[in-house]
Amino acid sequence: MNQDSRSIYHELTSYELLKWQLAMRKKPTFINRTTKKVQKRINKIIPEKIHVVITKAIKEITRTVLFGAGFTTLSRKEEKSLEEIESDVKERINFYSSSAAVEGAATGFGGILLSIADFPLWLTLKMKMLFEIAARYGYDTKDYKERVYILHIFQLTFSSQERRNEVYRFMENWQRTSEQLPNDLHEFDWRTFQLEYRDYIDLAKLLQLIPGVGAIAGALVNHKLTNKLGKTAMNAYRMRRDEFRDKKLLTG
Repeated sequence: MNQDSRSIYHELTSYELLKWQLAMRKKPTFINRTTKKVQKRINKIIPEKIHVVITKAIKEITRTVLFGAGFTTLSRKEEKSLEEIESDVKERINFYSSSAAVEGAATGFGGILLSIADFPLWLTLKMKMLFEIAARYGYDTKDYKERVYILHIFQLTFSSQERRNEVYRFMENWQRTSEQLPNDLHEFDWRTFQLEYRDYIDLAKLLQLIPGVGAIAGALVNHKLTNKLGKTAMNAYRMRRDEFRDKKLLTG
């Protein structure tokens, strides 16, 4: 790959990253704020015992997936250009988006019981994709802090704009932030994590429970949101690369 090609790709990627950063910093719109207020009211109606049970279930499933066996990391034996790295990353995003669509269609076709099983299955696919993306950018996911970064990428994708602003500020200078992280993942804010995640995907996933359209809805939703998660991860890892810091795209 010649120098001109690398330079053009770098400029295009710089522009994409800047657009993404501005979107992450954007203030919530009136619709965003109104939707969030409605969701908060709904959550207040739900008994506290149910919130506790759901929070514990999501926490345990996520921790099991995040720290479970079978999540391998790649060792980069050769230096690759950014374009080569991201060509590999895009291929993995396409693979996992397609796999998630197949899984969503299968569970949607099976009705309510199988749709409930969709959560841990789809979560596992999404986390495996994030592990592979991290590895391709050269980050060692055996490191506890890198796994916490993956959790923040997840939150950044599946949260309200208000929460997205908060998470992005937390990630903007990860080197400094990571030094202040608790050593115990139990201290992670699981309550907010599960509420934001549920509020973000509930409406879309409800369609998966409807007989006749559940399979189509499951496939489309899983594909679209898995692809969105992959694109978020790409920009989150670009943000930590020296060549983009040199251009002073970051304010943090």
